[in-house]
Amino acid sequence: MGTLFNWFSPLIRYMRTWIAISLLFLIVTWSFPAQAASPLDPQLEQQVLQIIREHPEAIIESVQAYQQLQQQKVKQAQQAFLQDLKTNPQTVIGESPTIGSTQSKTVLIEFSDFQCPYCAEAHKTLKQLLAKYPNKLRLVYKNFPLVSIHAEAMPAATAAWAAYQQGKFWEYHDALFTNQKQLGQTLYLDIAKKLKLDLGKFKRDLTLATPAIIKDIQLAEKLAVSGTPFFVINSPTFLGVVQLADIESILTGDKF
Repeated sequence: MGTLFNWFSPLIRYMRTWIAISLLFLIVTWSFPAQAASPLDPQLEQQVLQIIREHPEAIIESVQAYQQLQQQKVKQAQQAFLQDLKTNPQTVIGESPTIGSTQSKTVLIEFSDFQCPYCAEAHKTLKQLLAKYPNKLRLVYKNFPLVSIHAEAMPAATAAWAAYQQGKFWEYHDALFTNQKQLGQTLYLDIAKKLKLDLGKFKRDLTLATPAIIKDIQLAEKLAVSGTPFFVINSPTFLGVVQLADIESILTGDKF
């Protein structure tokens, strides 16, 4: 089995600060229950700080123990995901859009963001691979919109899901990446018109897309996916996280 996921996502890297804050509140609650309702009281603040000065190792040990527990949970989730992908790929695919050969033994899971420039570049390579190896690859698209840095990632994912309900996901997907610099409501409607979608249904489905997209996001977070594009592959020769540059080598059996 190849290299697995990057366990140390930004969430875990920043966990030390947040857990320390939480522990401060616990100290306040346990030690000063009568005063806990006034967390900004100067005397109480000094008492809490004194406890930390006298027992800093307790904070550090608690943070480290929590981080280890979280890493263990992530590892277990990753192993379960890979096992499902190996033994029952349809469980992983679910209702996500797929393209390529349904009979292929190689399934590529892509976590992607329609506003991510690296995803747009990956899209070009994936189209070439699908055209070159039509019977060797099945691509599965999972949404992972990076909403904190890409304002149009979620709206674009929503529009693509609405198009998917009319059997036009991949055409819509291609148009979004091709016109990535024009992402916005005008583009979403223009693409729908060009694909001759039922506009009434398209607009209604825009309001129904969120649960499916959130489900993908939750899966990505559970697996500690920290960026896009992110690929996991199951082939006769390799199972695990894969770089885009290595996918063709796996398909041809020249690597791994």
